[in-house]
Amino acid sequence: MKTIFSGIQPSGTLTIGNYLGALKQFTELQDEFDCYFCIVDEHAITVPQDRLNLRNNIRSLAALYLASGINPERSTLFIQSEVPAHTQLGWMLQSISYVGELERMTQYKDKSEGKEGVSSALLTYPSLMAADILLYQTDLVPVGEDQKQHLELTRNLAQRFNNRFNDIFTIPEVRIPKVGARIMSLQEPTKKMSKSDKNVKGFISMLDEPKKIEKKIKSAVTDSEGVVKYDKENKPGVSNLLTIYSSCSGESIEDLEAKYEGKGYGDFKQGVANAVIDVLKPIQDKYFALLESDQLDEILDNGAEKASFTANKTVAKAKKAMGLGRVKKKK
Repeated sequence: MKTIFSGIQPSGTLTIGNYLGALKQFTELQDEFDCYFCIVDEHAITVPQDRLNLRNNIRSLAALYLASGINPERSTLFIQSEVPAHTQLGWMLQSISYVGELERMTQYKDKSEGKEGVSSALLTYPSLMAADILLYQTDLVPVGEDQKQHLELTRNLAQRFNNRFNDIFTIPEVRIPKVGARIMSLQEPTKKMSKSDKNVKGFISMLDEPKKIEKKIKSAVTDSEGVVKYDKENKPGVSNLLTIYSSCSGESIEDLEAKYEGKGYGDFKQGVANAVIDVLKPIQDKYFALLESDQLDEILDNGAEKASFTANKTVAKAKKAMGLGRVKKKK
């Protein structure tokens, strides 16, 4: 069975875009793959965090993973900082990473531009991200388009290590979902939906109440044509809503176009809102039941133990290949 790894930062409540582009896909992969799902809290501290908010966000994200359908009997769910092998291998891979290739990372450029006192972790965290993936001999990494550059670096580092030291790491492949991989902002449909958007009308949080979801979708930017048609270039707002609707309802975009032919945007937006609410309401119910439960802690404890077992074996092989530590004599 092939292995899949994916990690999400605990930096605020996930959006419907995170759900459709990632979590929804994860639940469908559990039967086919050996899945490792990680809350990458050490990535979150590349920018300043309030410690109490960070801890709350970590727990909240774990509950959302499970409420969305991640089954701990079939997948390994764990917190990155609870498996020390991640930072160990991250440092080892940092030693073979080049400053130039790290500086070329688009996210580093975007987050450091015009700022003083930029954390060095913002530059080097792609090496930690590579470690996250390589520790589990990952075959496939499901990511959005915006993470392809980091995955290419991961592949390069794995190949560089294997060539320089020993053939330790599996070279991972990128897996990009075909539908719903890139949900756009409701207010700026040419920009990706983001939980950090200052305009709260631009995104739907997975924990938004039904009335709030309805209000946000009804205020979503469309155009003056009044025609429900998928045309990403000329009708980005309508196309984005069609993608959301299709991903939530399971209906094809073509069927939705036919369904709303001759009808205005009012009916169409109400349909989008209903589809989103139908998906999120059961998830929210499960989330609140799990959030403060002992069951959640037990699942995370078991996940960290299982992840550590695999990760520690990989680190031991990598350390031996690099010449780190001692070779103990057999008695």
